[in-house]
Amino acid sequence: MHLPLKGIRVISAEQYGAGPYGTMFLAQMGAEVIKIEPPGKVGPDGERRGGGDTARLVGPHYLRKGESTYFQAFNLNKRSLTLDLNSDEGQEILHKLVATCDVVANNLRGDLPERLGLTYDALESINPAIVCAHLSAYGRDNERAKWPGYDYLMQAEAGYCQMTGEPGGDPQRMGLSMVDFMTGTIFCIGLLGALVDARSSGKGRDVDTDLLSAAIHQTSYPAIWYMNDGDETQRTPRSAHPQATPSQMFKAKDGWMFVMCQLPKFWDILVERLERPDLRDDLRFADNPSRLANRDALTELLDAHFSEHTMAHWQELLAGHVPVAPVYELGDALDNPWLKTIGMRDEVQHPDKDDLQILASPIKFDGQRVPNRAAPLLGADSEDVLAELGYDQDAVAKLRANGTI
Repeated sequence: MHLPLKGIRVISAEQYGAGPYGTMFLAQMGAEVIKIEPPGKVGPDGERRGGGDTARLVGPHYLRKGESTYFQAFNLNKRSLTLDLNSDEGQEILHKLVATCDVVANNLRGDLPERLGLTYDALESINPAIVCAHLSAYGRDNERAKWPGYDYLMQAEAGYCQMTGEPGGDPQRMGLSMVDFMTGTIFCIGLLGALVDARSSGKGRDVDTDLLSAAIHQTSYPAIWYMNDGDETQRTPRSAHPQATPSQMFKAKDGWMFVMCQLPKFWDILVERLERPDLRDDLRFADNPSRLANRDALTELLDAHFSEHTMAHWQELLAGHVPVAPVYELGDALDNPWLKTIGMRDEVQHPDKDDLQILASPIKFDGQRVPNRAAPLLGADSEDVLAELGYDQDAVAKLRANGTI
């Protein structure tokens, strides 16, 4: 497959989730992504400790000691270079790399890129076209630059937790770290925009995003409603849409399902396929405002109807006619045969597991999903990357001995 980012070289000082999630898309689209990881310290016994992206240590499942399956979720298709960016030798290697690269990315704390020489000001003289992409918790240009920050904090401060869950219940975060994933994606959009310009103009730049800004931006239309009309979106029963109804979860005989009549036509189709002319003719449900005003009564009537049969029955009756989906457990969602049909599950070879199961990229080119390979072992590409820069075996051995790599 001809991949659109083939020939683009990215070095990324990254860790954990948001940044690595974003750069993984670049790697899957053909970019060479060299992941810079701290080499750790060599103890008195000669063993190296504390090195690598902290995601390699996130349990509970491991391929070997210090190599978690969690790490595989964010680092497919990349190369790994251990490098101490705090050392003079590490900075020398960084500068040699920058001369060969298109992008320097990082998702470090907001005050660290400048200190570690990862900004455009620091690297422009080496490569005027270099794009320096930064993803931090709160940004690099304000009083919170030194604050550590994580997805869950952003869900709390951006209002997500108060908007999530049943009315009257405790605040709830999302079940997944969606702020990390959204920010990583936005990070790559900004990075690619700057890269397009740099390749035509010959001049790079800094491009920034941060977790809190991305989280706030995703409040989207409820934010517009509040800022312009003082309308503060509240929780709704059954995770219902704040305006359209019925658009919520309902009880089938054997579990829950989500039915969405976002458009008036879907209400008409729903009552027709349910063979419920009484609902169609009931003035309480004549239009969306009426249904919204009488949502509790409508929920009770539809629950009674849906509880007569299984989710599979309702899927067969409604799917393709009315937007409907079963509310799956995670295992059911991943074992869904439909994922095989569309190719969203993949298998790669890893040194410790020949059939490592992974998720495929959601992106297709020319109708095909992009190819994957397993995330690298820590430092797996250090010697090769350094050899490409002109370091011979003796020089590499010295760098390893003094803890630079």
